[in-house]
Amino acid sequence: MLSISKIAFPGLGIGEFSVDSVAFTIFGMDVAWYAIIITFGMVMAVLACTWRSKFSGITFDDVLDITLFTIPIGVIGARLYYVLTSLDEFDSFADVLNIRGGGLAIYGGIIAGGLTVFVVCRVKKINFFAFADATYPAVVLAQAIGRWGNFMNGEAYGAETDWFCRMQLTNSHVYYDFGVPTACVHPTFLYESLWSLLGFTLAEIFFKKKKYDGQIFLFMGAWYGFGRFFIESLRTDSLYIHPFGLSLRISQVLGAAIFLVFGGFLVYFAIKKPNKPLYFKEPKKKTAAPEGKS
Repeated sequence: MLSISKIAFPGLGIGEFSVDSVAFTIFGMDVAWYAIIITFGMVMAVLACTWRSKFSGITFDDVLDITLFTIPIGVIGARLYYVLTSLDEFDSFADVLNIRGGGLAIYGGIIAGGLTVFVVCRVKKINFFAFADATYPAVVLAQAIGRWGNFMNGEAYGAETDWFCRMQLTNSHVYYDFGVPTACVHPTFLYESLWSLLGFTLAEIFFKKKKYDGQIFLFMGAWYGFGRFFIESLRTDSLYIHPFGLSLRISQVLGAAIFLVFGGFLVYFAIKKPNKPLYFKEPKKKTAAPEGKS
């Protein structure tokens, strides 16, 4: 939903200012800041992945080939995840296809994108875990950037609070959630952005010190899952499931599960140290032309 929000951070001494979710209009069509910021995040992720992949001998052409499959399928996965967990919001198939109306879920994108990377790596005979070590931190970087698209939309905030970092927000989302036009809420978009950026930075620091392929992949999964578990508990717009009469936040459950699984493997491999050498893709050698031919 495109709208104008009034925002302030009174605890930080930042007075009220207005944010328009529309960046510009072209040929009568509104282009949202959300779309621009998400696209920028994807570009930065590809660049970060390319930079790290070269240390495993994985070329830019390899990264580009995988990206051409992963991004569109990841977007489809993010949309499908959101739709399947929010079926009551959609009246027709046209509504499902209308991504401009909002509704992408990061976990759906990660699952669909991860499966795509695995398949393409198998086809191209690239070690999946070596590539994942470069890819997962890049995806988390994209998430850190993308959360500012939520800021421009005046969404993805938490419950009311009086914390020093509280965000005073005025828009239709707030009125729908709290019944008043203005509220001071947790800026959960900011929490997740900073947590993701810190995780990406740590992954960059530790990348050259990794002991086995997949170590950075496991670290990033545990890091993001741990942070998302706590941040999701603060949000007002969580997607829910209701098993056995319980009401559980889907992203919080997934965050906990990913942290436990990935963290468990980190502990296991810290005890049972892998001795397999790190993967490096040797460049293909050009075949020499037969004598007398050029």
